Amino acid sequence: MIEWQKSTYSGGAAGNECMELANSAGELFLRESDDPTRILPLTPTTLAALLHRIRSS
Repeated sequence: MIEWQKSTYSGGAAGNECMELANSAGELFLRESDDPTRILPLTPTTLAALLHRIRSS
């Protein structure tokens, strides 16, 4: 079972509008809480690039 961690920047009245990250057996996964069935597998390099891009926007 994958355990998801919500972003500390969760929004919305119920706190359910956020990105969630999971690490399962050394694999990284990203999903949006409003559509949890769509899961994006990531490598550490692609996650770092995504975070860098978000922070520089």
